[in-house]
Amino acid sequence: MLNENFVKILETSIKKNWNLPSLSDYEGKSLSYGKVAENILRLHYIFHECNVKKGDKIALVGKNSVNWTVVYLATITYGAVIVPILPDFNPDDIHHIVNHSDSVLLFALDSIYENLDDEKMPHIEGIFSLGDFSVIHQKKKNLFEIWQKSENKFLAKYNNTLNPDILEFENIQNKDLAAIVYTSGTTGFSKGVLLNHNSLTANILYAQKNMPLKSGDNILSFMPLAHAYGCAFEFLFPFTLGCHVTLLGRIPSPKIIVQAFQKIRPQLILSVPLIIEKIYKKQIKPAIEKMPAKLLIKTPIFSKIINKKIKASLETAFGSNFHELVIGGAALNDEVETFLTKIGFPFTIGYGMTECGPLISYCAWNKTKMGSVGLAIDYVDVKIDSDDPENTVGEILVKGENVMLGYYKNEQATNETIDKDGWLHTGDLGVIDKDGFIYIRGRAKSMILGASGQNIYPEEVEAKINNMPYVQESLIIDRAGKIVALIYPDIELTDKEGLSESDIQAKMEQMRKEVNKDLPSYISISSIELYPAEFEKTPTKKIKRFLYTIPHAN
Repeated sequence: MLNENFVKILETSIKKNWNLPSLSDYEGKSLSYGKVAENILRLHYIFHECNVKKGDKIALVGKNSVNWTVVYLATITYGAVIVPILPDFNPDDIHHIVNHSDSVLLFALDSIYENLDDEKMPHIEGIFSLGDFSVIHQKKKNLFEIWQKSENKFLAKYNNTLNPDILEFENIQNKDLAAIVYTSGTTGFSKGVLLNHNSLTANILYAQKNMPLKSGDNILSFMPLAHAYGCAFEFLFPFTLGCHVTLLGRIPSPKIIVQAFQKIRPQLILSVPLIIEKIYKKQIKPAIEKMPAKLLIKTPIFSKIINKKIKASLETAFGSNFHELVIGGAALNDEVETFLTKIGFPFTIGYGMTECGPLISYCAWNKTKMGSVGLAIDYVDVKIDSDDPENTVGEILVKGENVMLGYYKNEQATNETIDKDGWLHTGDLGVIDKDGFIYIRGRAKSMILGASGQNIYPEEVEAKINNMPYVQESLIIDRAGKIVALIYPDIELTDKEGLSESDIQAKMEQMRKEVNKDLPSYISISSIELYPAEFEKTPTKKIKRFLYTIPHAN
C-alpha cells in the first residue's frame, strides 16, 4: 500500500484552493473548491441520516455534471463505495447493476430515472435527483424530511461556519474499496471492477508527477466520467491540483468539442482516438489531397510550410493553450499517428484498462517513441508473456499498486484474470523494446488464427480499411475460415455524391482489391459486407467485437 492517502489528497486540495473555481457545467453552474466542500458535507449529513455505513454502495447515473462529481467525491470521502453507471446503458442494464452491486442509494438524472422501474430495484432505500439532490423515490418514510433538514443542519458539527482550516474528512484507508466500475468491455458482458483507494492514489500520484498541470489550469471534461479513463484524468487528477474542470454534459461530436476548446482553452487535453481520427479524415486529409497542396507537399520546402500551417490550424482548433494531447482508450490509426508526428504536433499515446484504474503506461509527447504506448508507469511492473519479449508477441501482464482487487461477486472471472502470482492478464498482445517502451499488437481474444496457422490481428487490417474513401468504420471477422470485412459506409459522403447501394458496393469492392495489395496473402479479405449502422461501442469508442463475432462453421 502507498503511504499517501487518497482522501487526504482531496482534502488538501480543497483547503489549498478554497476560493478558486473548481467545477463548472459548460455554460452553467459553477462551484469554488470551498462550495464543493459544503456540497460534500451536506451529502455526508444525508448519508448519515439514511444510516449509510462505511462500505455501503451508492449508485450514480447521469451525464457529466457538477452534481455528478459532487456525489462521487461525497461518497468516497464518506467511506462508502461509488458505483458509477454509464448513462447510455439501457434501463434493464441499470436495474441489473444497481441490484448486483447491492447499492442502497441511487442518484439519477431525472430523464434517466423516468425510464427506470423502482420495483425492479427492491433494495434501494432512496433515489435522489442529480438536478438538485431532491428525493424522487423513498422507501424510508422520513427520507424527504432528511433532505429538507440537511440544508440547515449539515454544518452543525462546524458551528454552522466552514473554512479551510477546520475542514476534515473521515480517515479512510487506502486498502478500502472506493469504486465498483461496471465496464462494457469489447470481449464480453460487463463485470464489476473493484478499485480500492490505493488504485486511485497510484494513478493520481503518477499523473501529478508526470503530466503538465498546475493549480488554476483549465480542463475540459468530455469523456464519460463513469469510465475510469475520463474519471481519473479529466476529473480526479486535475481536482487534486486545484484546476478548474468544465464538464461538457452533451454528446461530444467533434464540432461541439472544438467549440468548447475555443471557449475553455484547456492546458491539457485527453481524448479517445475516434475524435482525432474524425478531425483528420474530415478536415485535414481532404485539404492536403486537393491541388495544388497535393503536389506542393511532395516538395521539401513547401512541405514544411504546409505542415507548419496545418499544425497551427490544429492547435487553434484545440484552443491554442495546451501543453499536450493525450490519446488513450483504443489504438490510434497508424496513418494519423504518422502524420501528427511528421508535423510535430504535441501528442502522446497512453495505455490502460479499467482493471488498473486505469493507467498502465505513458510517456510525455517529446520523449515517447512513435508506435508505442509509452513506458510502464511508477507503481507497476509490466512484462510480456513471451520467450523473446522484444521480438515475439505475447500477452501483456501487469502487477502493482493500481491493479484491481478483483471482480465483484465473480471469483471465477477474478481467478481467470489475476493469476496466483498476482499478475493481471490484460488480454492485450504486445512487445517491449530494450528501452522499456510498450508496443501493442492487438487483443488476444480478437486475434484470428489463419487457415495456415498464422496470427491475424484484425485491428491492423481495419486501420488500412478505415483510411480508404467512403469508409466510416470497419470490423474484420473470421467467417468459416475466411476474412470478411463488415463496413459502415461514410453516409455523409455517399449521400453528397448521390451514390446508390450498388454504387457503394462497387466502391467497396474496388477498395477491397486495393487493400489486399498491401496485405500478406494469408490475411487477404475475401469479401465486403455493408453494415447499416455504426457498430456498438464501449465508452472509449472501441467496437464491442463480441456482438459481431460469428463462430466457425463446423
